[in-house]
Amino acid sequence: MQIRQLIPFFDKSVVGWANEARLLRWLTLLWLCIGLIILFSASYSVAAVEQNDGLYFVKRQLIGVAIGLVAFNVLVHTPLRFVFKIAHWSVLLLLGLIFSTQLIGEEILNVRRWLSIGGILIQPSELIKPFLILQSARLFGQWERIRWQARLFWLAVFALILVGILLQPNLSTTALCGMALWLIALAAGLPYLHLAGTALLGILAAVISVSYNSYQLKRITSFQNPWSDPAGAGYQLIQSLLAVGSGGTWGAGFGLSQQKLHYLPIQDTDFIFAVFAEEFGFVGGVLMLLLLLMYATLALIVALKAWHPVHRLVAVGAMIFLVGQSMLNIGVATGVLPTTGLPLPFISYGSNSVIASLAIAGLLIRVARENADANVVILPGRTNHKGR
Repeated sequence: MQIRQLIPFFDKSVVGWANEARLLRWLTLLWLCIGLIILFSASYSVAAVEQNDGLYFVKRQLIGVAIGLVAFNVLVHTPLRFVFKIAHWSVLLLLGLIFSTQLIGEEILNVRRWLSIGGILIQPSELIKPFLILQSARLFGQWERIRWQARLFWLAVFALILVGILLQPNLSTTALCGMALWLIALAAGLPYLHLAGTALLGILAAVISVSYNSYQLKRITSFQNPWSDPAGAGYQLIQSLLAVGSGGTWGAGFGLSQQKLHYLPIQDTDFIFAVFAEEFGFVGGVLMLLLLLMYATLALIVALKAWHPVHRLVAVGAMIFLVGQSMLNIGVATGVLPTTGLPLPFISYGSNSVIASLAIAGLLIRVARENADANVVILPGRTNHKGR
């Protein structure tokens, strides 16, 4: 791989890619650029007051973007057969790091989700997402050919990952990863009875978590009527709804959101869509949804064209983590779903999130490239010409 291929805008090999791969690449870069612009607006005022630097969050995000783009381009140019060779080791390493957060993790807002390595905060539950896609696709896509001992081992590993994330506590990411694994297994055609049993276990785990964490129960109950506790559990959602409603049809204009001025909590991460909706209005929101629809449609086309069942599941997993997670975040900001802590891919502040999202997008584009590069194998004794 040449060095210039690590820089997206100087990668000349793009002209030879399949149409789906090129479109997904440009949509990813467009999504990323839009995210940086929105983050600048959403975070500037708070960063100026709290950090004495309005660009504090944007600068840190750019570091994550730089690392993520390198990972993105490496994956785009690396055959999946090589990537799969490191997937299982990466999952096991990150599983260990997830449980390490309970012992040596940095506590932020009463939760332990980060490890400080050389002053850099690492969030294993975010970084594991692309490897979780790879390993689950590899397992479920070859389910009938894998020995039962290996099946049980990796199912146990997946269960431990979900338990480790749940203990942080991080119910939203646990639910997202659990649903992604379940949907990948569903797409692979696993028996419905097994899938139903797994779903019941997941619901039971969620109920137990909510029972032991009162703030999670408040989030679930408050979204039904946030005005019953406007200064407490319903405060975040009320401010978010005020921001979305204030945008009207065309929005207040870029940088002119009022709710981001210390009214809307965590406006640069979980509720950043509310700031976007206030500044760009209903029209901007519809355009954002159309971008997600285009991305999902292309991902689905890539999955349907995949010649290998494992590759197909990689595309499905990428669509779930990018488009599905985006819809969950937007659903929270608009009051359709209970308040969760899921970031909006490519838009919310968080270096770990943007690195993981770019890696996942790289995997999706790689599947699209390998779909086009697949050769038709002619069986012995047959030709592709009639009469010969």
